[in-house]
Amino acid sequence: PLDDRRTYDMLSRAETVGVFQLESSGMRQAVRDLKPDRLEDIIALVALYRPGPMANIPAYVNRKHGREEPDYLYPTLEGILKETFGIMIYQEQVMQIAQELSGFTLGGADVLRRAMGKKIKSEMDALKRAFVDGAVARGVPAAKAEQIFDQVEKFAGYGFNKSHAAAYALVAYQTAYLKANFPVEFMAASMTLELGNTDKLNEFRQELDRLRIKLLPPDLNGSAAAFTVAEGEGGDSAIRYALAALKGVGAAAMRALVEERDARGRYKSLADFAHRIDPKAVNKRTLESLAATGAFDSLSPNRRQVFEAAELMVRHAAAAAESRSSNQTSLFGGDQQAAPRLALPAAVDWSPLEKLQHE
Repeated sequence: PLDDRRTYDMLSRAETVGVFQLESSGMRQAVRDLKPDRLEDIIALVALYRPGPMANIPAYVNRKHGREEPDYLYPTLEGILKETFGIMIYQEQVMQIAQELSGFTLGGADVLRRAMGKKIKSEMDALKRAFVDGAVARGVPAAKAEQIFDQVEKFAGYGFNKSHAAAYALVAYQTAYLKANFPVEFMAASMTLELGNTDKLNEFRQELDRLRIKLLPPDLNGSAAAFTVAEGEGGDSAIRYALAALKGVGAAAMRALVEERDARGRYKSLADFAHRIDPKAVNKRTLESLAATGAFDSLSPNRRQVFEAAELMVRHAAAAAESRSSNQTSLFGGDQQAAPRLALPAAVDWSPLEKLQHE
């Protein structure tokens, strides 16, 4: 619905991280000042927030909140300019003014709009005469008609197409609606969209802190390749970190690990994991990256030991894959047999500071 109170309250607080078109610092300030409560306000802001028309934002805000009286230029133009509190914002308004004030056809008004954009003097002089003469014929004083033409001409150089602004504003509103009403799902989807952008992911992580949404660490048995909604402590919805967002692992490899887990169940141990993975998809560096981030913690909490066992796991995976491809079956059953034990290297775990550095 386009009148969702929760959405407009969120926009009025400028909580627009991740909201299409409205998340830059300058735009956030403008949204906070404006406190939009209708789609038309967002359309106007999208059109005004550009070099040139940006100077009109304070007047739009003050007129919306009753701190300044709208100026409609001429009584018959109030219907055209009322939605924008007397401020010309859209090219469509230029065309409507020429039609209403001077009797231009819509085709003629469009010629005027294009000529104003190009600023060709000979064309402008001829159109100004037609504009003023048409207005005078409709009872508008010539001096007033000239004044309105000059204002229209000044505006038309930076006017924005309303239908374009409306399309942008609708998507902005829809993303704001999703964030206001489904913040965990929205943030998980937004983080997946920016999977490889660590600066943006950090900005989203800070937003999760502000929203008090828990970000759960990567986990080989809990994470998907993308960011997902998970159950946190106390049953609250949380976001589980994406395996594919980790550095040095590769999205295709992470999807393969998740598909194997979904098809045949959770990984029971490091040996089980190494026995089941495809050595063509996962190399030593991949396993070291997973170990460094704590993705193996649920299988083996000693991160350093797992990190140092990466090569051993790769060899184990290669042997298991070779066994599968040669179709050899042992006395105790084929590929379903328990994975042989991994003799992990003896290692004292990293200190908390070392863990953080590796993360």
